[in-house]
Amino acid sequence: MSLTTSLSPNCSGTDTVVATTPLVTFLVRVQETALGTFGEEDFDPKLYVDLSLKFNLSKTQKAFDELPRSGENGTVSVEDLKVFIATYFDDAADDLVYYDPVDFVPEPEGFLPKVKNPEVRSWALEVHALWKNLSRKVSDGVLEHSELHTLLPLPEAVVVPGSRFREVYYWDSYWVIRGLLASKMYETAKAIVTNLIFHVDTYGYVLNGGRAYYTNRSQPPLLSAMVYEIYNRTCDVELVRKALPALLKEHAFWNSEIHKVTIQDAQGCNHNLSRYYAMWNKPRPERSRKDKEAASKFLGNSEKQQFYRDVASAAESGWDFSTRWMRNTSEFSTMSTTSILPVDLNVYILKMELDIAFFANVLGNKSTVESFLEAAEARKNAINSVFWNDEMGQWLDYRLTNGTICKVLSSCLCFNSHYLIIIDFSVLLLIFVDFTLSGI
Repeated sequence: MSLTTSLSPNCSGTDTVVATTPLVTFLVRVQETALGTFGEEDFDPKLYVDLSLKFNLSKTQKAFDELPRSGENGTVSVEDLKVFIATYFDDAADDLVYYDPVDFVPEPEGFLPKVKNPEVRSWALEVHALWKNLSRKVSDGVLEHSELHTLLPLPEAVVVPGSRFREVYYWDSYWVIRGLLASKMYETAKAIVTNLIFHVDTYGYVLNGGRAYYTNRSQPPLLSAMVYEIYNRTCDVELVRKALPALLKEHAFWNSEIHKVTIQDAQGCNHNLSRYYAMWNKPRPERSRKDKEAASKFLGNSEKQQFYRDVASAAESGWDFSTRWMRNTSEFSTMSTTSILPVDLNVYILKMELDIAFFANVLGNKSTVESFLEAAEARKNAINSVFWNDEMGQWLDYRLTNGTICKVLSSCLCFNSHYLIIIDFSVLLLIFVDFTLSGI
């Protein structure tokens, strides 16, 4: 099929930016100073942008600016920086506190009934017990003085990935919820969805994660799938009623000007598809130095800004990082995420459209059912028209290049076996979608 593209006005990559907070900007300065002081060995840049203040930002900045410095780079001594951090910051983990989930029991009734082997069952119960270790709630300090923290307030308890990841993440939450449902922890699963709905109500979309430096991007849109999985187990109509307005907002976000790309085929038919597009064109605060080093190959500021946006957009995809997003699979600086229409993103959105139609049907909203079944049918046609490759017998990403469209080279698949897995997952979803469209 011969294809041309009509990109949205914001495709230049220079004008859509969500402003960061003064605290994040300051903590990046602390992070850069710490790297110069402590060196790269075992250095975790995320640690410094996760720190919370003991005093207001003005007082802390003043103390930081008054630290003795030496050499051309203004290096702070190890002792001085350690004393400063201990004096003016709380530990990065202190803004979340342990939470005992109300629906946890050591061995839930009906837990994994098909698992009979005693050793395997014992291991499964050990994994089940991890929910208690990973459950947290936002501290009162964050709720009362949010300006001192990069952790964002949330109304309900959370389940964190663990280790250095001390906040909730969007698409991780889908897999967490699948596990919670296996553990019969329905209230904890609903609490996670309530938090993500709070994101949508507050920011207009679900954030990549629960930190101030994640407000410029989302992640694969699986909120509707989470609600669907919980409803399947609980038949909780009130959860559906609470979630539907947020899902409508999220659908609008992923079909907004910055994400939507219109493809016209040889027959003059237009197809709307979506891409990842972070609202950011600077180094990511959690990886500032690495992003700057990679961007140093570019001379122009606009090229650097586009590179930073493509890096943040790859983080939005959840595939951070994969050769899938690179023009040259051996060169990180060729990241071009915003120039690619991904198969899996559009399948996720197709699933969202079907879920919304299902939820609207549960609530008796026939006009919404009809509207989203129509949207789902249109997206399914777009996926098959634009992504399907007869020769290879699979759906492939498409790369936008100077207003034209070309297939992502199949050699990219050889460099990243996960791509095949995602395509297979997309196939499974598309089979489900085809079945649903014919049967709803």
